[in-house]
Amino acid sequence: MVAAVGGMTGILADLNQPVGCHPTSWLATVPGMTTSSVPLRAPAPPEHAPFGRTVAALATVALLATGQLYGMIPLLGRVAAGWHVAPASLTWLVSVYGFGYAAGFLIFGPLSDRLGRRRVMLAGVAATAVTTALVATAPAPGAALALRVLQGLTIGAFPPAAMAYIAERVEPRRRLVAVTAMTTGFLSSAVLGQLAAQGLAAVLGWRSFFLAGGAAFAAAALLLRWALLPDGPSGGTSPWAAYRAMIPLLGAPGLRRLFLAVPTVLGSFVALYTGLQLTGTSGLLGLRASALPVILAVPFATARLARIPGPARVGLALALSAAGTALIGLLHPGTLGLALLLMAVTAGTCVAAPGLIDTIGTRAGAARAPAVSLFSALLFAGASLGPQLAGALSGSSLAPLALVLAALLGGGALLAAAAR
Repeated sequence: MVAAVGGMTGILADLNQPVGCHPTSWLATVPGMTTSSVPLRAPAPPEHAPFGRTVAALATVALLATGQLYGMIPLLGRVAAGWHVAPASLTWLVSVYGFGYAAGFLIFGPLSDRLGRRRVMLAGVAATAVTTALVATAPAPGAALALRVLQGLTIGAFPPAAMAYIAERVEPRRRLVAVTAMTTGFLSSAVLGQLAAQGLAAVLGWRSFFLAGGAAFAAAALLLRWALLPDGPSGGTSPWAAYRAMIPLLGAPGLRRLFLAVPTVLGSFVALYTGLQLTGTSGLLGLRASALPVILAVPFATARLARIPGPARVGLALALSAAGTALIGLLHPGTLGLALLLMAVTAGTCVAAPGLIDTIGTRAGAARAPAVSLFSALLFAGASLGPQLAGALSGSSLAPLALVLAALLGGGALLAAAAR
């Protein structure tokens, strides 16, 4: 505990330093010594960030961030029993986190241009350590909803700043791999977040998931502090300029169809897993775990997949997800068949998400930062609506939900293909 407090104090000290602080500025505090007295110049920071530690740190935090979205799904039954309400009424605890998360993308992405990527990430993750632990103290659904919004908002500072950090500090030939690894962290939380929540709740109660999450975010803030390069001099761009740039981007000819396709990616994915929970599908533990090998395998196929033009790659991936979801609705498969079809849906999702962000970021050019913030907000706005769709369509059977999701994914595939 003492070490953790000391480390968090160090983070706060970092956040109080001005952006672009010169490495020898401390000499001004030594009597008779100035920076001009130093015969040797401080070494310039490396042009590119160390690849291994950067990707490992960002992917780890991505896993924790989205794990708080997915982890709520298997807790719905236990939370509902404790508060004596229907599980379907608590799907808003999943949704409001996603809405707060999406708002964080829009707010903190442009702010990171001014304040620095590292600073925004550290502040957001450190604040999330507090807001996550606070969710465990919620006495009733109303308080839990408010705290989940706040939790989503604080961690929403991380993804847009992290994506911009990759674009600016990672070697160009490795950027797609870095983005895919980070996206894999986001997506693998669909499995690991649910498994962790299910396991902790079974032994220690549902509140333990959020207490453990708070501790994990505190450790993640220390990891980022070690792994990320210091911020350079502050840019002169006002955040308001980025906010104003977002609206025209939505209607840009090369982007509008891609933006329309974005909400279908995670919206359908989250809705399907929420539907599995609400319909009481047997073998949920195995079904959740079955998708993990696919999620971990996709980054190894990145180099080959990158040879396919972005819109075509996204269209094919969403078509695969649509086909798998449609077969779930039409065939009513058993546990093994359902696991195989979920693997197909997961593979499509894992390919479509990084494909979209890569294509949108490339086409946006100088407006890459606001375009990535828009992409991320739309992605998790879709994820937030997914549980509500599942609550409305998941009665005693998963089939109606699966068929509607297949239609949405098919529409997303057509939009992406048309963006060529």
